[in-house]
Amino acid sequence: MRLNQIADRPGARKSRMRIGRGIGSGKGKTGGRGGKGQTARSGVAIKGFEGGQMPLHRRLPKRGFRNTSFQVKLNEINLGKVQAAIDAGLLSAANPIDVDAMVKAGLMRRAKGGVKLLGHGEFKAKASFSVYRASQSAIQAVEKAGGSVKILAAPKEEPAEPRGKNKRMALEAAKGGGKGEGKAKAKPAEGEAATE
Repeated sequence: MRLNQIADRPGARKSRMRIGRGIGSGKGKTGGRGGKGQTARSGVAIKGFEGGQMPLHRRLPKRGFRNTSFQVKLNEINLGKVQAAIDAGLLSAANPIDVDAMVKAGLMRRAKGGVKLLGHGEFKAKASFSVYRASQSAIQAVEKAGGSVKILAAPKEEPAEPRGKNKRMALEAAKGGGKGEGKAKAKPAEGEAATE
């Protein structure tokens, strides 16, 4: 075989459909654009347009929020994979195991925001981990093997005072309001003085 004999497999390259070349071509006259009107012209973007009526994507209410721009992207890794790396000699249980050591061992491609340690798999090495987060099962498995887990993520702090709906409920409870609020006070029995 020579260079001038190399070619694509049959059917790999197809010539494009030539439109507007007579009714016998199958794409003549309007050239696949249908009849007249706005959609027959170029530069048309009417996806979601409902003739001036409020479109569906604006009629539906908005709910919740997305934390995408603030979320921490983590590498998730199971203890079984870490144990396999220790057995293979890629990781040393004598040294602290952190995200840099895992990247160097080839357990993940890049550090990202840190590591979340998960508890799937058997773990028997006595090792100390320094990770961003860890599941309860992973912590128990590491401690059972005689190791330790240091969590780098800051603990979640509860607000000093209630906010939002909880704040409104707390204020109503402080005022003595609730379901019975708005009802008339019970009249005192006969012979009893009305006290305020």
